[in-house]
Parts: sequence; C-alpha cells; structure tokens
Amino acid sequence: MNLKARLTRTAAALIAGIAIASVALVGCSTPGASAPSTSADAPQPDAFDAATVKKLDAIIEDAVTTQKLPGAIVAVWSPEGDYVTAAGYADVDKKTTLTTDVNHRIGSVTKTFTVTALLRLVDAGEASLDDPISTYVDGVPEGDRITLRHLAGMRSGLADYSQNEEWQMSLLEDPRQPVTPQSLLDVVQDEPLHFEPGSQVEYVNTNTILIGLAIEKITGQPLADVVKSEVTDPLGMGHTFLPTGNEFPSPHAEGYTNQTLDGAATTATDWNPSWGWAAGAMISTLDDLKIWVPALAKGELLSPEIQKERLDVTPMAPGAEDAGYGLGIFKINGWIGHNGSLPGYKTVTIYLPEKEMTLVVMVNSDIEDEKSNLVSALMTPLTELLTPDNVYN
Repeated sequence: MNLKARLTRTAAALIAGIAIASVALVGCSTPGASAPSTSADAPQPDAFDAATVKKLDAIIEDAVTTQKLPGAIVAVWSPEGDYVTAAGYADVDKKTTLTTDVNHRIGSVTKTFTVTALLRLVDAGEASLDDPISTYVDGVPEGDRITLRHLAGMRSGLADYSQNEEWQMSLLEDPRQPVTPQSLLDVVQDEPLHFEPGSQVEYVNTNTILIGLAIEKITGQPLADVVKSEVTDPLGMGHTFLPTGNEFPSPHAEGYTNQTLDGAATTATDWNPSWGWAAGAMISTLDDLKIWVPALAKGELLSPEIQKERLDVTPMAPGAEDAGYGLGIFKINGWIGHNGSLPGYKTVTIYLPEKEMTLVVMVNSDIEDEKSNLVSALMTPLTELLTPDNVYN
C-alpha cells in the first residue's frame, strides 16, 4: 500500500480487507527470499478429517511461499471440526517461526468494539442512536443532522481524514508520532459532506473517531476504559485492549509494510497506531478473538432489539446485495464480522451463522498487489473449501 494514493471506498474495497488504511495498493514483494516454514498446532480431538486438514495445510503453505506472505495464522472453529495453525515467519530476517500465541494489531476490527461499547450505552438508556453528534462533539460539519446511527453505519457523508493527502504525508514523515483524536477531526472540519446523511454508505474512519469521542463524553471516561469495562471484561478477554501509544506486548510478529514516502518495504512494528484510535488501534490475540467473533455476531452483549438494528445492513454499492454494512459490522455472502488493516498487519474476523463457524485470519504484512493479497491467498480458497455456498471473495 502507499498512503500517497487515494482509494475509493466501495464494497469491493471492504471485501478485499482494506478496512483502516484508506489507500491504494502498490505491488511490492514481502522482504525475505527464502521459503518460510510451517508450524501447525497438535491435532485436536475435534479436528477436521485428515483429507480436509491436508487441503487446508496446502492453502496456507501456498500463501506463505508462492504468494509471499511473511506469516499467516488461520483458525477455524465449528461443529464440523477445528483447525488452528501458524505458518511462515514472525521475523523474516531472524527466521523466527510464527506461532499462534502472538499479540496482533487488529486494525479496523477495532470498530466492532467501539460500536459495541456505544450500543451497550444505548441499551442502558444513556444515549440514543438518533442523538445528533453535535450533542456530544462540537465543530462537526452538519453535526446537528448527523446521528450516532449514521456514524456507526458509515452513512454520515463526512470526509475521511485518512484520505487527506497532506495528512498522509505528515504521518509518513514520522509514523511513530502520537496523534490526538481532535487533530484528526481538524483535518476534515472544513470539508463539505459527500452526501446527505443517511442516504448511502461510505466507509470513513472519521465516523468511528467521532463515536469514540461521544462515548467519552457520555461516560466521562477514556474510551480504552469503557471498552474494557463494557466489552472485553464481560467476555473474559484479558489480552484485548486499546493502547495509548505504540506499546505492543510480547510475543508479537514483525509487521511488514510499504506504506512509506518512497514506497520501499520496511517494518512498522513500533509505529504508533494512535492515528487509528477508536477506528483501528486495538491489539488482540487469537484466543480472545475466538471468544469475540461469535459473541459479536450473536449479540451476546446486547439486547435482541439492538442486535437486530445492528445487523440491518445497507448495501455498500448499488446491486451489491451480498455485501452490506450495519452498525460497526458487515455481512458478506452470509459471513458476519469485520476486517482490519493498518501498516504491517491485516486481520479478518468472521462468523457464518448457518454453520456456526468462526474464521479468523491474521497476517503480518499489508503489502499487496494483484497477485498477492489476503483475500486471494487465503480467504477465498479457505471458504471455497469449507463453505462453498458462502465464498468470501
């Protein structure tokens, strides 16, 4: 990816897993010339049959060799069987094998936590989805006509700070700099709305930043504390959190990116994700995401009424009936969940109700081109094998 190039947000972009960095892709192979090794967990008593496991192993091996992903973690949990594996490298230069217990930057999967925290407050009667954002945050363009519902559903019409070229250049000049939520809003404060609030969907990080600020106004607490008390603690997710800076617990993989001023590949492991904040800065683990994904899709923390509203999706584009966005959540060909991407890391977390199947994929690179990307390398072949009636592509 290259932050200097603009990406139009469409259903195809969402499906492709470009969920936090609103940028275009520039071809560049991942660092490291030698083939990575594959390390699978010990077989589980409820594992898939041997033939299916062999096919799954082959898909992942191909992704980290032929398609040049430095490392990949894939986990499937379902009544049909479980499959959890890591392949490739956590550190290409040191040839450190990737394992399934790493902490991982989850990018825009963060949005599912932020919006869930908001919906918990709505359930408790502390806010309404139809409250205008001007009730909580000053200076938002047309803030008296944009509601919390519009923001959570990506239907506000607001401009996206992360598509602002001047802001992009400033960030890339020093990607370890701390960034405040207010400075992100300042980027788009004078830009006109792209459309009438509520009339269409446009995936914009500004929306979730505003939700984070609204949550802090409603509760009088930092967003990180609210997410902890309202979302992760009730589910026993002790390794999922919103960092205040670039802290990154060990173990973690090196993250490879070409989102640099000259497009050269580098590591983004210690870059500061505060520019994503409520929209994309969180860290989690595979064990915690195993809890989170079905809880999110089933609405375990919400009333049935609010969960029904959450899952009332709007198509991302005309005619794209199989790809829609709800309230901090998407549906794609039957799968419910979210994806995430920021420099160095990509994640997909989805659940298929018909099969009670949870699928989590994490890779330690956001470098993609038309021949090498997370969807074509892993998501499509995995779902073609496991759920041929619900292919993620």
